[in-house]
Amino acid sequence: MKERVEEVLNLLRPSLQADGGDVELVDVSDDGVVQVKLTGACGGCPFAVMTLKEGIERAIKEELPEVKEVVAL
Repeated sequence: MKERVEEVLNLLRPSLQADGGDVELVDVSDDGVVQVKLTGACGGCPFAVMTLKEGIERAIKEELPEVKEVVAL
C-alpha cells in the first residue's frame, strides 16, 4: 500500500511545490494510518493542518479507502 500512497502524493506534489512546500511519506501502518512530513513552506504554514486534512488526506482516501487517517510528524 505504501507504493500506492506514494503515487497519490506524487500527484499532489506539484501544487505543494508551487507554494514552496512538499510532502514526504514516512510510513504506512498495517492499520491504515499514513504518516507524512510536511517540508519547506508547508512545514511552518498556518494552513498546514487544513492542507493535510482537506487536501492530502482527502485525496489519499479517495484513491485508497482502506486508509483511515493521515497524520503529520
